[in-house]
Parts: sequence; C-alpha cells; structure tokens
Amino acid sequence: MIHASPHAVTSRTTGQIMGLVLLALAPAVLAGFWQFGWPAFILWLVCVVSCLACEAACLHWSGKPVLPVLWDGSAVLTATLLAMSLPPYLPAWLAMLGSVCAIVLAKQVFGGLGCNLFNPAMVGRTILLVSFPVHMTQWINPHALTNAMSFSEALAISFQGLPIPDALTSASLLGHVKTEIGRGIDLLDSLQPFANDSAWSGARAGSLGETSALLILAGGLFLAAKRIIGLRIPLGFLLGVAVPALIAHGLAPQTYLPAATHLLSGGVMLGAFFIATDYVTSPSSPTGQWIFALGAGFLSWLIRTWGGYPEGVGFAILLMNAIAPLLDLWLRPRIFGRSLTGKSLPARRVEEGLS
Repeated sequence: MIHASPHAVTSRTTGQIMGLVLLALAPAVLAGFWQFGWPAFILWLVCVVSCLACEAACLHWSGKPVLPVLWDGSAVLTATLLAMSLPPYLPAWLAMLGSVCAIVLAKQVFGGLGCNLFNPAMVGRTILLVSFPVHMTQWINPHALTNAMSFSEALAISFQGLPIPDALTSASLLGHVKTEIGRGIDLLDSLQPFANDSAWSGARAGSLGETSALLILAGGLFLAAKRIIGLRIPLGFLLGVAVPALIAHGLAPQTYLPAATHLLSGGVMLGAFFIATDYVTSPSSPTGQWIFALGAGFLSWLIRTWGGYPEGVGFAILLMNAIAPLLDLWLRPRIFGRSLTGKSLPARRVEEGLS
C-alpha cells in the first residue's frame, strides 16, 4: 500500500506537552503568589487538589485506569488556568465548585481528554462568574496584605470566609472604567486612578495570573519557540481585539479604551496564548484558526465594550469553541494528486486508484 503525506510526527508525549505549558505558566503564577500572598497560593492548591480528585473519581467510576491519566498533567493544567482566571482571595469552596464544573461537566462528561468541546477552565470560570458575580468581582490591591498576613490568617480567609477590609479591595481597570462611563464620567478621568499601574509587571488589581502581561507573553513565546503552539491563533486573537479598539478609540477617544489598554488588561494575553490555543477546542485548519482567533478577539472586545460584564475573554472563547468543529468541517483542505500527464486529480480518484 502507498502512503502519502502529510504525516503528523512528534516525539513528545501528552505529559511532556502539558509539562512545557505548565513551565511556561510558572513565572506568571509565581508572580501572582508574590503579589497577592498566601491566599493566592491556597487558591491554586485547592484548584489542583480538587481537579485531580474529580478526575480520579470520574475515571474510577467509568472503569478507566486512574494513575496514567492523572500523570499526563492535563488536570493540573486545567486547575492552573482556572486559578489564574479567578480573584486571588476567592473562598476555597468556590474554587472547589469551579474545579468540579471544569473537570466533570466540561471534560469527563464528553469522554475525557481530547473529547471535550469547550475549554474546561473557561467553563469553570464562566459558571462561577454568572452564578456568584459578587465574589468573582472582588479584587484586592497587590501587596495590600502580603507583608502582614500569616499562613493561618490566609487559611481563615480561604476556608472560613474571613472578610477583607473594604479599604484593601479595589476594582479592576476594566470594571472601573465600565462603571464610570456608565455614570457619564469621561474616559480620561476614569483612568486617573490607574495612572501609576503597570500592566507589564502586574502591579494592578486583577485575577491571580492575568495581571503580568509581560510574563504571560514571555511564556507564550516560549511555547511558540518550542513549537507547542503556532502563532496564528495568538496573533489573530490579539488583532481581533486591537483592530476594533483602534477604530473605536480613533472615532471617540473620550468613550472607548485604546487598543494597548485592552491588550494589557484582563485575560487577553492569557486567553490568546494559553486558552484559545488549546488543541482540542480550536480548529486544526489554518484558515479555521484565523477565523476562530479573530472571532474570539472581536467578541472579547465587543463584550467588554457593550456587554454587561467588564471582561469578555472567557465568554468569547467558549462561543468560538462551539463553532470550531464547524470550521473544521467547512474548511477541510482538499487533497489533490498528480496523474502521469501532470494534471491534478481530485482526492476521490486518487483514493480509487490506490485502493
């Protein structure tokens, strides 16, 4: 039998790929621990333990081997991405609930790794955001409590619901601007409280792992250099956010945020490099990847600008996950061969000739 290219060849196992992605995320995660203290570490640890426990329970119940699947790193990666998208002082029971939704509802119900339609971490985060909007929008200033908080006090915040003083909480940039513009406040005045913030270093209120755009960008480029991800989806996602933001800001600079602010705020960098690039939930064809990424970026900007929530990355990626199989179906590459005369032959005739 004659076999024709292309062939997909890789020496990396699933565990190795997951390990490299976790390594790329590690600097941003560690920066989050340093900025937000022990509660951030406890949040991540609760997500990891909960995701592993849910994965093990589902595998055992379905009669599948437990340890080989747990060791592939996919549950830990889901837990890390979920934790990075959550407020760092979120109560532990909500982190557990988000982990259950991510692993059980978004992953194992569909058949496990490689079968899920939606990104599990974004499913967990979105369910929590819709169900518990107050808890999911309570942010804290970096380093506000880290110098004076002991590990036991952090446990009390995470597991006993110890209230955080209002003086230490803060709105995220996107949430503050949306609220102020809704009140008729000029955009330039709305941005004044964030004049000294640094999105590159992460010195601003936000989710555990979304605040340092520089570290997330560095991790994404590391994955691209290792050929774990391609650059079509990240570039398309960033363009999908930046282009409409540039146009809108150019037409009404007093109302719409500039493109740079959109790109460096919230979950855009994390979504572009680590979530939208998920092998399972994104298209495989090059054209499909561009459409998927541009659509996700544009929807993120659209929801941020006119939606009811200040952040739209999670919603946008889930919406585009839903049409990713259709993109692969509609944009499936046509295969052509060559006859002895040099003329192209349809794929059907090539198959008939080789059978």
